[in-house]
Amino acid sequence: MKRAISRLVLKILGWQVVVTQPDYPKCVICVAPHTSNWDFFIGKLAYLSIGRFAGFMMKKEWFFPPLGALLRSMGGVAVSRDRHTDMVSQLVSIFDSRERFSIAITPEATRKPNADWKKGFYYIAQGSHVPIVLAYIDYKEKRVGIERTFIPTGDVEADMREIKLYYKDFHALKPENFVTGL
Repeated sequence: MKRAISRLVLKILGWQVVVTQPDYPKCVICVAPHTSNWDFFIGKLAYLSIGRFAGFMMKKEWFFPPLGALLRSMGGVAVSRDRHTDMVSQLVSIFDSRERFSIAITPEATRKPNADWKKGFYYIAQGSHVPIVLAYIDYKEKRVGIERTFIPTGDVEADMREIKLYYKDFHALKPENFVTGL
């Protein structure tokens, strides 16, 4: 039911979903560009429309009653921005304890311009020994895609550069707020 409704809503809105990557039992989903709260809704609808479920990280301030219960039921994981390394170890523990777990993370960590992308998603994937699926939301093309998988090599700077290069040509809802720093 969720799949059909998600497909219908995306069709009405004129969005296309393109997926060439497998449904990994465990993965970190890197999502960019992220310049609007609409990214969450479009991304969530797209993922549900292909019959997949992923958790997502969101500022803990959003997890107040009753919204917090709804966000958790949708896969929300509350993030305290003052404990980045703790969050990495917490998510590695979640990956270790489950047979199936995927989490979508926006490396920009804000909807404002930020060339200094956070590396937590990378360290979570590396620590959990899971792939990073590169997902994009392109507003100019009205296209959501999952067309590349990235395996961390351990060379964080080189890997981050390659990931940013992948995203550089996608079109954010607010293009002035999407920067890769390349």
